Amino acid sequence: MSILSRLKESLAGPNYEELEKEQGYLELDTELAADESRKKVLIRPFQLEEFEDVKPVLNALREGRTVALINIRPLKERDLIELKRAIAKIKKTVDAISGELAGFGEDYIVACPGFATIHRSKATQEVKAETADGQQVPV
Repeated sequence: MSILSRLKESLAGPNYEELEKEQGYLELDTELAADESRKKVLIRPFQLEEFEDVKPVLNALREGRTVALINIRPLKERDLIELKRAIAKIKKTVDAISGELAGFGEDYIVACPGFATIHRSKATQEVKAETADGQQVPV
């Protein structure tokens, strides 16, 4: 090959047909990225100010990928009976999805689906309700 023909090739740029034959192409799977985000666990805070605030918590738990950190203080200060109803409703859903429910501190409970477990210590205790005769029973 002469110097002139080499110079002409270099100035003309790449031959795209040859490059496609050599390298082929790479197909990207866009569904893979969506699947990756579905595999992640979401830790989401909630606040119970009234009994109706329980619905978003239950919906998030039923999705199966959400660990709920629930601030119960506003409802606890407002209406203890409604708080007990709300916790009982959350506990029923947690049991249905084979999850766990625990209280930590005075003002928070954590609810998680069956794939997770809650480490129990003095700071995290099983959520209990008081019966009419003053006994504490697990909710």
